[in-house]
Amino acid sequence: MTTLLKIVRSRFAFAVVAAVFGGIVGSVLAALVQAIFTLEPIANFMKFLLQFLLIPTAVLDSVYPAAISIIAVLLIVGHVVVGLGSGLGLFQNTRLGRFLYFSSETSLVWGLAGQAIAFVIANSFINMFRVLGGANWDWMHEGAVVFGAIFSIIGSLLGAGVLTDWLLWIGGHKTPLRHGAPEGKPEWFRYFAVDVNHKVIGIQYGVTSLFVLFVGGIFAVIFRLELAQPGMQFLTFDEYNTLFSAHGIVMIASILLGIGAMSNYLVPLMIGASDMAFPRLNAFSYWIGVPSVVLILAGMAVGGWDTGWVGYAPLSLRAPIGVQLFLLGFYMNGFSSIASAINIIVSTFTMRAKGMTLFRMPIFVWAALAAALIQFTATQTVGVALSMTIAERTLGLTFFDPANGGDPLLYQHLFWFYSHPVVYVFVLPGLGVISELLPVFSRKPLFGYRWIALSSLGIALVGFLVWAHHMFVAGMSDTLRIVFMISTMFVAIPTGVKFFSWVATIWEGKLSFETPMLFVLGAISVFLIGGVSGPILGTIPTDLHLHDSYWVVGHFHATMFGGFIFPFCAALYYWYPKITGHMYKESLGRLHFWLMVPGFWVMSFGQMSVGILGMNRRYADYEPSLGIGNTQILITLAALVIGWSLLIMVYNFIASARTEPVADTNPWRSRSPEWQTPTPIPEFNYDVPFEVVGDPYDYGLASSQYIRMNTAPAAGD
Repeated sequence: MTTLLKIVRSRFAFAVVAAVFGGIVGSVLAALVQAIFTLEPIANFMKFLLQFLLIPTAVLDSVYPAAISIIAVLLIVGHVVVGLGSGLGLFQNTRLGRFLYFSSETSLVWGLAGQAIAFVIANSFINMFRVLGGANWDWMHEGAVVFGAIFSIIGSLLGAGVLTDWLLWIGGHKTPLRHGAPEGKPEWFRYFAVDVNHKVIGIQYGVTSLFVLFVGGIFAVIFRLELAQPGMQFLTFDEYNTLFSAHGIVMIASILLGIGAMSNYLVPLMIGASDMAFPRLNAFSYWIGVPSVVLILAGMAVGGWDTGWVGYAPLSLRAPIGVQLFLLGFYMNGFSSIASAINIIVSTFTMRAKGMTLFRMPIFVWAALAAALIQFTATQTVGVALSMTIAERTLGLTFFDPANGGDPLLYQHLFWFYSHPVVYVFVLPGLGVISELLPVFSRKPLFGYRWIALSSLGIALVGFLVWAHHMFVAGMSDTLRIVFMISTMFVAIPTGVKFFSWVATIWEGKLSFETPMLFVLGAISVFLIGGVSGPILGTIPTDLHLHDSYWVVGHFHATMFGGFIFPFCAALYYWYPKITGHMYKESLGRLHFWLMVPGFWVMSFGQMSVGILGMNRRYADYEPSLGIGNTQILITLAALVIGWSLLIMVYNFIASARTEPVADTNPWRSRSPEWQTPTPIPEFNYDVPFEVVGDPYDYGLASSQYIRMNTAPAAGD
């Protein structure tokens, strides 16, 4: 027995366990590589690129599958070797060794493992009943896949440890909040684990948003290369449909994650709170989003979906099984939106600093609050539409299939009642960033502060009254079409208030053009394109002509880039010194801007121009007689330039965190509360609560003061 214990406790035994764990991780990565690079659209795209190296097609067809298999085997063997070496102490006291040791214990790894295990168990459970009923075992049976996917979310949350405190509390145990990295773990461990600090969660949201953004961007590059010339180059029609559908929903997920990043990181700091009102719920809102994204991406490996990101019935009722994972991922992500919205609303109304009335809040908080109100009140509607579609496919119920008495227009009404207001969820925080940064770099008060604040609520309200302008071509009665056309025009009023305020704030200001300000100005110019091109689609006669054209694609991209992507970049550059304690490299920031802005203008104007000339959206091909081939090449090149510019930004941030000098506490001379704290920001934000004694944007006014930072009492007082 003693000998057995010695063997179990020996370094060799630990090395074996580490090797097994490494093999498991390597197998998961190998499976992902196999699943992704053997997908027909990805495989065809890779072969298409390799043809430029003058490799014959026959050679590619035989070598490509073998090359993917070799890479998969190398991943498994490499992880086993590294695990064995770590267990034997070969990497002891090295960065690699510490990283491998600690990363194996992160919530991210255990969450993904829990999701996979729960899916297999739940899928097997359904298949056992099917076998007992005389059917064959089928991993891809639709009911088994849906059941497995639902339980995979629970498995992910359990594996990551999101539900641990709640389960302990149900069992009668005390569950005090734990702050900081777990004992014996490095600080970076927090960012891959369940952590209740809003700043950590904000960074988790932000990094995940950028990762998902690049995944969606890769999908776009693939089908844009297909569209660069007429005729089908390397994709089939179904593959094209799956890619543009996945691009749409993945980019929307990225935007929602980015909004979560800004709101979670900034709102508590700006209102003087130590954290969000419900820290555990805040962690839940992020960690339920991770398996949701995994489900959406996994849907591509099982046939994908060719419904567009909107998932219209009856197309979604006849699509491959991948549409079920898309619908479930979309549905589960709604829990993240609702939980995050609850936190922002409650925190804003109950945790503001002394003296901070509603009209003394930073303008970004108003924008985040308006977006949260939309998320809290509208998300349930799209959840109903998605769950009805899942039930119709899985259980045979009838809601949308007209052949069985259903009404496909019901899906559209439910979907757009959420999905038009959610457009303002996408853009309101971005517009809040514009209003927040303009006074700082203009050194002038924000013009019409109260009007700007109320305009955010006005946009949120009007957004609920215009959803059916997406359905002018769907068989709506003429009377309703006119009503929705008129209500759509009202959106221009609160939006116009913001533009007027921005121009008035800039007017005669002492402008400085650092990278954040450049992106703010770029956002205004691009959002203006989206705003001017929108009423054309909100007017019945022109919408009937342009509804299914590329004009809509150009308008929507201008709205999303101007309302979110550009402001998000501005926010990343602006708050980067506060988050990391280092300045970014200004020259790379400017290079990013001067590549991205012209690139986007070319892309967006090109999309709208080919739309006017007859290019349909959602089509995989077009007639050469349209005469738009050169414009399509320009659009594709512009999209590639945008992608390269974003890679420059990521490189800038990673490199600057290691090489650039330590930043000043307040390099922008901002009056906002978060810039008055030390860098790095303390765990609970403010050692002593501050008091608001003035208005937030009185830049350039003598003797003006926004907040008074109280000092901690001396020992013994």
